[in-house]
Amino acid sequence: MEIVLSKIISDIKRMEDKLSSKMLKTVDEAYQMLLYLQELLYTVKTKVLQTGFVNGAQEIDFFKNIKPQIMGKLIYYNKVFRIEIACPVSNGKLYNSYYESQLRKLKSEYIETICHEDFYRYYRAGRSDRDEVYFRLGQINYHDGLKSGVFEIDLGFSTYYDNKIARIIANELLYTYLVTKIDPENSPDSIIVDKNATKDISWTNSQNALIELIYAIYASASVSHGEISIRKLALIFQVLFKIPLNDIHHAFHRMKTRAGSRTAFLDQLKAALEEYMDKDLSY
Repeated sequence: MEIVLSKIISDIKRMEDKLSSKMLKTVDEAYQMLLYLQELLYTVKTKVLQTGFVNGAQEIDFFKNIKPQIMGKLIYYNKVFRIEIACPVSNGKLYNSYYESQLRKLKSEYIETICHEDFYRYYRAGRSDRDEVYFRLGQINYHDGLKSGVFEIDLGFSTYYDNKIARIIANELLYTYLVTKIDPENSPDSIIVDKNATKDISWTNSQNALIELIYAIYASASVSHGEISIRKLALIFQVLFKIPLNDIHHAFHRMKTRAGSRTAFLDQLKAALEEYMDKDLSY
């Protein structure tokens, strides 16, 4: 049996991009991803149960790297779906208050159930010396005082710790999602840069121009080799320039169908740079 991590990640990303291009509401996009990932997990599980693993290294790779990527995204999109269907309003103070409360709940869960565990430090340190214990089937040691969730897992398709990694991945994705939903300028939880160092920095062109730039960077895989979501990339620019971008997917769709150049801002950038280069040569 061979399941390649890079293919799993690229397949998931391709589905995310496909749904984003359809301009679905967040709740509908989350629901469609939930169905897709559930089917993907079932397909992978069937393959694993039918063929097994060639050796211990392949088994460890699957439960440490591959399954948590699928399960983590599945948990994440399920949480997004639940959050979105319960949101009382579409804007205003109550809207912000709702997402801030969800963010506080996420932080509390992280403190209570994740960050103080030895396994979390093991995983974060990138260690591999206990992989044989954590990521091989049938190695669960109940003397460790594990939480009751261990009795709910399928012991033929889980080592217990693969689920823990999945929840770490899901929580990190959910944190980014919630921060994005809150106005970056007013939210105390959205600081990823020093505000004092960037207080005089502002975006002075249009929002559409910034969205065009963000999508160009995303499409060219210029940040993190393309392993960053469009939402997270947009968040970085929102926080840096203290500007809300609202629904970037709808804005991007309008760009694709607008008259004239579809890359008006990038054309403008190219012309401005060439003019600057010509001016510099004249000195």
